[in-house]
Amino acid sequence: MRIDFLGGTGTVTGSKYLLTHNDKRLLVDCGLFQGLKQLRLRNWDALPVDPSTIDAVLLTHAHMDHSGFVPRLVQLGFKGKAYCTSATRELCDLLLPDSGRLQEEDADFANRHGHSKHKPALPLYTEQDARVALKRFEAIPFGQECSPWPGWSWQLRRAGHILGAGSLRVGWDGGSILFSGDLGRGDDLLMRPPESAEPADYVVVESTYGNRKHPATDTLVELAGVINRTAARGGIVLIPAFAIGRAQTLLHCIQLLKQARRIPEMPVYLNSPMAADATRIYRKHMDEHRLNAEQCAAMQGKTIIVNTIEESRRLNFLDFPSIIVSASGMATGGRVLHHLKAYAPDARNTILFAGFQAAGTRGAAMVAGADAVKIHGAYVPVRAEVANLETLSAHADRDELLAWLDAQQAPRRVFVTHGEPAAADALRLAIEERHGWPCTVPDYRESREL
Repeated sequence: MRIDFLGGTGTVTGSKYLLTHNDKRLLVDCGLFQGLKQLRLRNWDALPVDPSTIDAVLLTHAHMDHSGFVPRLVQLGFKGKAYCTSATRELCDLLLPDSGRLQEEDADFANRHGHSKHKPALPLYTEQDARVALKRFEAIPFGQECSPWPGWSWQLRRAGHILGAGSLRVGWDGGSILFSGDLGRGDDLLMRPPESAEPADYVVVESTYGNRKHPATDTLVELAGVINRTAARGGIVLIPAFAIGRAQTLLHCIQLLKQARRIPEMPVYLNSPMAADATRIYRKHMDEHRLNAEQCAAMQGKTIIVNTIEESRRLNFLDFPSIIVSASGMATGGRVLHHLKAYAPDARNTILFAGFQAAGTRGAAMVAGADAVKIHGAYVPVRAEVANLETLSAHADRDELLAWLDAQQAPRRVFVTHGEPAAADALRLAIEERHGWPCTVPDYRESREL
């Protein structure tokens, strides 16, 4: 078996791992590169293998850094199936067409306003490309061992990160490899904890928070503090949030605070039709999260859903304390950019991020204290308060990653991926000190014989 690390190395984006054995090729995850421009440009690079020679794709979960390249792969000639859990399939039904639509809109905006160096600017793929790609998706249940080809097998176990997220164990006649996927947390407010995985000869583990522990502070106390002090200033709380997972957790937390009368009775707007649709999917997969039917209903029923572009525009002129939850979570695109242009320049307001902000994103810049960010070709001053609720991260921290690895029985090697360099190397060192296992942080496009 050979593994090629085609993404998720030195960064938390673009996850792609190509397995080759017995003339078959399996691509584990198929994510978009996001953040820094030099990373985003990789989305346009030719793959080291012809996509038509890849026999199947297997997705650990639906987030764009793990699934968002599938339409491009199909566009380039991939003809196989894309396997994933049922919830991942349903979430990709929302995410991928939206991604194509946003790319078309961004290209159109750049062409009309002359913001791009490319003449014309083009989308990586379109909404229609995404809908064509979705026809190749096939759902497989958690825990079921599949044997697609002679000498191959695979199985997904719950990873807890978002709905449908799984850790993947691939076996072949001679060995096995375990991919953590993105691991959730034991005490997540929304999702159930990750399941332990069967031992494997090799392990590929994520390291998003490989160099730190999550703060021990109470999420609800922190969130209430931000909302209350912003409301006292007469301001708007703008929360850039991933439509899948983070938006639902935030809405749940806000409803808990309202029920306990720990924050004022102020309107809550969800300006992400995709997030609203995703919230309905949570009601179909009650076994994967901690909420009951009543809590699922409250999460959406007491929130004002913003659907149309005109309704979204009106949100930029609110003159009373309000909460706006809008995608994307790192402020890389979507409707939240227009809200940032409206509310970031006013010191009464708060821009509240919820979790990890990848290098090169507007979110990372604002959390680091940038006094202006570039949006749609112009710099927007940031005078609003900027806060980040790291306790709302959906990723396991260093200690939780190490605890998940404890179930392994001296693998031949551990590959640490999906982390920025300092985080990945810190986790590598922690694994070596705790277990003494051979541990490697692979480079982009590195190949290994297993």
